[in-house]
Amino acid sequence: MMDLTINGTVRQVSADTVLGVVAELGLQDKLIVVELEGRIIEKEQWDRESVRQGMKMEIVHFVGGG
Repeated sequence: MMDLTINGTVRQVSADTVLGVVAELGLQDKLIVVELEGRIIEKEQWDRESVRQGMKMEIVHFVGGG
């Protein structure tokens, strides 16, 4: 387990990639954008982008409406 700051909250995760974190949070089927350490990570790179102890991640979830 490691601590990541996700959307301003420290959370413990067991995943070691962006894709793993997204799946662990149950967001893999949502329309989201992931920023890791200030960089937008393209969805195609999620499985190759490693996360490490103490990193900062922002996840933005889009909601439809009018």
